[in-house]
Amino acid sequence: MSTVELTKDNFDEIVSGNDFVLINFWATWCGPCKRFAPIFARSSDKHEDLVFAKVETDSQPELSSAFQIQSVPTLMIVRDNIAVFSQPGALPPAALEDVIGQARGLDMDEVRASVAEAQQSERAE
Repeated sequence: MSTVELTKDNFDEIVSGNDFVLINFWATWCGPCKRFAPIFARSSDKHEDLVFAKVETDSQPELSSAFQIQSVPTLMIVRDNIAVFSQPGALPPAALEDVIGQARGLDMDEVRASVAEAQQSERAE
């Protein structure tokens, strides 16, 4: 599957319209980003049921700011509109596959309950 370019205009539609989205925040000037790009692309070919997307941070500063991206590359996984993983740094292929497997294995009912509990705690403070 090809990688989708996310922008502030299509972000909500793509992320809300899909159950599992991997997002690569990257920059054109970033060496590690250039090395990670083919790893990300090969993984997208293996996992045709998932959406692989990228955000070029310099052209999409609103998205970078909204997700508090401090360094590139940063990989984020969103399942059911919940960010379940976010980590800066280029991952080697085996590590990327491991992260995808762990994210696939999450019990999203438990994740939603945990998020609701955390939000309730924040409101109580």
